[in-house]
Amino acid sequence: MDAMEFFQLSTGKWRSQRTTHHLAFKRSEAGESNILVEALGADHPKVIEICELHQVDPKLAIGGAFVSWHGAMGWDREDENHEGSTVFSLIPDADNPRQGSLLRERGYAEIVPIAGRYEMDDEDALVLITEYETMSSIERFWFVSPSIRMRTSTVKRFGGFSTATFCTEFRVGDVSDTSNSDEADLSNQNPEQISNATESTEYFSLFGW
Repeated sequence: MDAMEFFQLSTGKWRSQRTTHHLAFKRSEAGESNILVEALGADHPKVIEICELHQVDPKLAIGGAFVSWHGAMGWDREDENHEGSTVFSLIPDADNPRQGSLLRERGYAEIVPIAGRYEMDDEDALVLITEYETMSSIERFWFVSPSIRMRTSTVKRFGGFSTATFCTEFRVGDVSDTSNSDEADLSNQNPEQISNATESTEYFSLFGW
């Protein structure tokens, strides 16, 4: 499997259950999100646009994806909103089609165009490494079955603050399903000082949030 095949398998609506461990505080936080993934062909205008944004020849792209998300975390304040969307393009290495560059119109930790590195490991899991100006991340995604996907991520903020996240994601529909029955229901608020500390380190995954 190459990375484009992985995103084609990921096309659809997903319900994500997430646990984030705030390592500095030795505390964990639960969350839920709704994610929509739509694979895009190499000739899609958005894929071409992202390549041009990064000054990469669009002919090198094998495709990309559009991802949108809406989520909530257990420590959220009333005015917090984990919602957004992004588009990215896949540029495989010339000597190895199972790894390459992933170009995004916006990063998830910093709202600027960003390029990460991806590779498919020996178990056909997708691994993504992204270096930001203020933090770095390593993510791994894999399928347990066609309708169940797992995700782990570690985020290290320069200065010492780190988080580790585990997600279990369930396919709940295809891209044409517009059901509104997937609002998150979260509770168990935690101390405000921890929420304040984590606010500046908010991180969104490759597959949305």
